[in-house]
Amino acid sequence: MTGERRFHVLVRDPAAGGSFEEWKGWLDGDGMHFTMSHPPARRLELRFLLPGAGVETRAGGEVLRVDRNGDAFLAHARLDGMDGASRAAVEKFLEEA
Repeated sequence: MTGERRFHVLVRDPAAGGSFEEWKGWLDGDGMHFTMSHPPARRLELRFLLPGAGVETRAGGEVLRVDRNGDAFLAHARLDGMDGASRAAVEKFLEEA
């Protein structure tokens, strides 16, 4: 299960600009899931290095749902805007999970 294979996700609100924030997350067939200390924007920029991959993946993310997890916010985002190599790396990661 990929939920057990957590990795670092860099997240940024493109409308607000500024720096990327680092959070722990995981990837499954539904998209990227990560815990934040504050509610996320609806559209995000995401950067992550999949376990076993040697190249950083960059993607857009549309936040579909946010759940409360104690004091944290668990964001569920659908990935989009990836180039072909990034999409192939994500598909390979999911197949091997």
